[in-house]
Amino acid sequence: MQRILLALSLFIGAATTAIADPIEYFQVDGITYDESIPAPEDRLGFGVGDRPIRHDAMVAYLTELADLSDRISVETIGYSHEHRPILFFTVTSPGNHGQIDDIRQQHLAQLEPGSAPGNGPAIIWLNYGVHGAESAGMDAAIPTLYHFAAAQGAEIEETLANSVILITAIFNPDGHSRRVNHVEAFGAEIAVTDPDHEQHNLWTEARTNHYWFDLNRQWLLQTQPESQAWLEQWHRWKPQVSADFHEMQTEATFYFHPGEPLRRNPLIPERARELTEGIAQYHVRFLDSEARLYTSAEGFDNFYVGKGSTYPQVNGSLGILFEIGAARGGLIEADRGLVRHGENVRTHFRTSLTTVEGALAQRDAIADYQRQFFADAAAQAARDSDRAFVFSANGDPERLNLFVDLLDRHDITVHALARNVRVDGQDFRAGEALVVRLDQPQYTMIRSLFDRVSEFDENIFYDVSGWTLPLAYDLEYAPLGRAFAADLLGDEISPRAVGATPPQRSSYGYVVRWSDYFAPRSLYRLLDNDIRVRIATEDVTIPVTGGPRQFGPGSVFIPLVGQDVSNDRIYELVSEAAREDGVSAHAVVSGSTPGNTPDLGDSRGFRSVDQPRVLVLFDDGLASYDAGEVWHQLDYRMHIPVTLRRKDELGGLDWSRYTHLVIVGGGNTRLSESAANRVRQWVREDGGVIIASRQAALMAQDVFLGVEPDEDDSEEDGEEEDGRPDRRNYADLSVDDAEHIIGGAIFEGDLDPTHPIGFGYSDRFIALHRNMVETLEWPEEDPFAVVVQYADEPLLSGYASERRQEEIGGTPAVIAQRMGRGAVILFADNPNFRATFRGNERMFMNAIFFSRLITPPSGEY
Repeated sequence: MQRILLALSLFIGAATTAIADPIEYFQVDGITYDESIPAPEDRLGFGVGDRPIRHDAMVAYLTELADLSDRISVETIGYSHEHRPILFFTVTSPGNHGQIDDIRQQHLAQLEPGSAPGNGPAIIWLNYGVHGAESAGMDAAIPTLYHFAAAQGAEIEETLANSVILITAIFNPDGHSRRVNHVEAFGAEIAVTDPDHEQHNLWTEARTNHYWFDLNRQWLLQTQPESQAWLEQWHRWKPQVSADFHEMQTEATFYFHPGEPLRRNPLIPERARELTEGIAQYHVRFLDSEARLYTSAEGFDNFYVGKGSTYPQVNGSLGILFEIGAARGGLIEADRGLVRHGENVRTHFRTSLTTVEGALAQRDAIADYQRQFFADAAAQAARDSDRAFVFSANGDPERLNLFVDLLDRHDITVHALARNVRVDGQDFRAGEALVVRLDQPQYTMIRSLFDRVSEFDENIFYDVSGWTLPLAYDLEYAPLGRAFAADLLGDEISPRAVGATPPQRSSYGYVVRWSDYFAPRSLYRLLDNDIRVRIATEDVTIPVTGGPRQFGPGSVFIPLVGQDVSNDRIYELVSEAAREDGVSAHAVVSGSTPGNTPDLGDSRGFRSVDQPRVLVLFDDGLASYDAGEVWHQLDYRMHIPVTLRRKDELGGLDWSRYTHLVIVGGGNTRLSESAANRVRQWVREDGGVIIASRQAALMAQDVFLGVEPDEDDSEEDGEEEDGRPDRRNYADLSVDDAEHIIGGAIFEGDLDPTHPIGFGYSDRFIALHRNMVETLEWPEEDPFAVVVQYADEPLLSGYASERRQEEIGGTPAVIAQRMGRGAVILFADNPNFRATFRGNERMFMNAIFFSRLITPPSGEY
C-alpha cells in the first residue's frame, strides 16, 4: 500500500514529466517475483501506463514471457483484417501443462448428461481488449501475464495447480493499433488533461476493427475473423468463468457484474447470478481495502446474447463484465478528479486476480452449476414440444451453407433432411433442407438463435432485443413437433468451402443464377474484365446443357457474340465465378427460349448493366458502424472496390468517376447546400444513383425527392384529453422514456420480387431489421416505387411498443424511384446491419447493379 501511495504522490506532484508505472506499482503486496523474468519496462523501455504500447511490442514481450516461463504457453489462433496476430495464452502449473489436453477432454466429458463429477482444475477465461479504444483492458494483460509468470510462493503455486487460465491478448489488434497511433500523434511532453484535447478524442474511431465493426457484438454473429478465432477456442474449452474487461465514459467509476437484476435473458439461470455475486465479493474486498468507488448491480443488462459477458451465460459459463471510467489519451480531467490510465490498468489487473480467487473459492459449486446447466438443457429438450427445426434457403445453397457455418461455430450439430416433409403449409425437400435437433448439449443456444421473442418484463435494452437468425438469413424454417421422426435425420453436415462445378463449354453463351449469395461478386468480376452482360428482367426458361431450366429475374446472361475478349477468356472467368463464388453457372445451347418467355435477344426481357463505381460517405455525423458495414459488404464480401470520403469533404470531387453514392444513417445526414445541389445535378443529368438508409433515407426523400416528413399529429404525445400534460414521477423516466423505442427488432415486410431491387428473391416474405422510429412517406406519383412494405402487424421478434407497430405497419420499408437519368433508393433501416441480415443484403446489391433498370411510370395512376 505504501508503494501505491508513493507512486500516486509522485504522479500528482509531477508537473513537467510523465511518470512511468514500473512493475512494482502493479505487484501484489507480500508476494516475491522471480527476477529472471523481465519486467515490462525492461523490454518496452517505459512502464505500463506511461505511454501507449504498440501491438508488435506487446506481442514480442508477451511471447517472451511464454518462452521463459514453464507456466505459460502461447499460440497464434488467428489474424485480424490487417493481418496482426491474435495470441492465445494458456496459464497453469507445469504439471498441468504436461497433460493439458487430457485436462481439457476430462473437463468436456463431465459436461455430458449423466457423467460423474470430476475434480480437475477450474477453467477460467479472461478477455482483454475487444474494443480498441478501451486500452486499460488491453494493457492489463501485461501485468497479469507477468504476475503469473514471475510470482513466487505457495499461494501462486496452489492457484496454478488448481486452475487453467485462458487469456486472449489482444482481441482487437487493429482497433488497438489505431488507438495507439492517435494517442501518439497528439501526444505531448507535458500531459494535457483537458478533455477537449484531440488526444482524448478517439472513442468511436479506435473502438472498432478494420471495417468499423464493434467486435463485442460478434460473439453471436461471427462475421469477423477476430471473433471467429476466439470463439473457436472458447468452445474448445467451454470455460466455467469468463471475465470481460472494458472501459466506459470517463465520469463513471468502476463496474462489475452481476448487473441489473431485472435485465436478465430468461435463458440464463438465476443460479448464475448467485455464483457471480459470490465472485463479486472478492472484488469488493479488494476495492474496499483501497476505498475505491464502484457499482455492481446497476446499469448493465444481460439480455443480448452476443456480448462477451452474456454469451457465456447462455453456454453454461459465468460471464462477468468489468467497466472502468476511461482515461482516453492517458490522463484526463473529470469531476471526480484526474483519471489515469495506469491506475485503470492496475484495477483491471487486480480484479483479474480476484476473479481467479473468487472462482477457486467456489470451484466445486461452479463446476456443479456448469454440469447442471447442460443436464437441465437435456431435460428441457426432452420436455419441449418442439423436437427440431427444419430450414432451407430456396435457390441459394451458399446462404444455407453460411448459416451452417454459423451454427457450427456455436458448436451446434446440423443434419441433412433425409426425406421430404411438410410443416405448417411449407414444403421442405430432402437434398435441399437441413435439420437441427433440439436434444443436443447446445439446446439453450439453439433456442436463443431460433426463437421469436416479443414479450419482455422490461423494455430497456443496452443492445438489440431481437436476434432470430434464420429470419436474418432469410431462411424458410419451421419447428418440428409431432412431424418429427428419427428417419428425417440424414448425415451430419459440416460447413463446406465456397465453390460450385464450372459449366461445360458453350458456343453461344453462359447464364449465372442471380439468387446465389455471391452472384453480385461474379457479376462484378465479369464487368471488371470488360465482359458485356445482359440481365433478365423477368422469369425466363433458357435452354442449357442438360435441358431447359427456369431462371429468375436478375439472372446474368453472358453472350459470346459482341465481346472484346476471347471465348476462352469468357469461359475462364465464368468458371472462376463458379469455383470461387459458388454460383450456379450453365452453358447456353440456343438463344431461342421455349414458351412465352423472352428470347435471349429480346431487348425488353434482357437489359445491359454497367460496372458500378461506388462512393461511400462517412464521418461528419454519419454512423461509422453503418458505413463500415457497407464497406465490408462491398469490399470484403463482394470484392467491389469502394471510395470512402468524409461527408464534409465533397468539394472538388470528379463526380464523373462514380455511378453510386451511398449515404448511411446517423445523427447528422444533411449535406451542405452546395454539395446537395451538385449531387442533384449528378443524379438528374449524369444518371447517378443515391442509396440512402435510415436517417439518410428521410433526408434524401426530403432533399432530393421533395417529400417532406408528415408532422401532422393531432394528438400530442403525453397529453390527456383536457390538454394538460400527463404528469409522471421522475424516478420512472428511464422506463417511460424507453417505452416507445424500437429495441433492434425484426419486422415483416412484403417484397415485390418483380422489381429490379427485388430480383433474386423467391417469395414476397422478407424479415427486416428495424431500430428507427421515423417512417418513410409514400411516393405520391409512382405507385410502383415501393419495393417493400411493412406488414400491417409487422413485429416478428424483439421489442416494439404497440404504438410504434401501428405507426410503422403498412408504411414503405424500401423505395426506389427514378430521378431524371438517375435514381434514388431509400432503405428505412440498415440493410447491411452487422453483416448478418443476409436476406436484406441482396436488395442493397440489387441497388448497386440494377438501379438503372427501373422504368418510371409514364401514365397517371
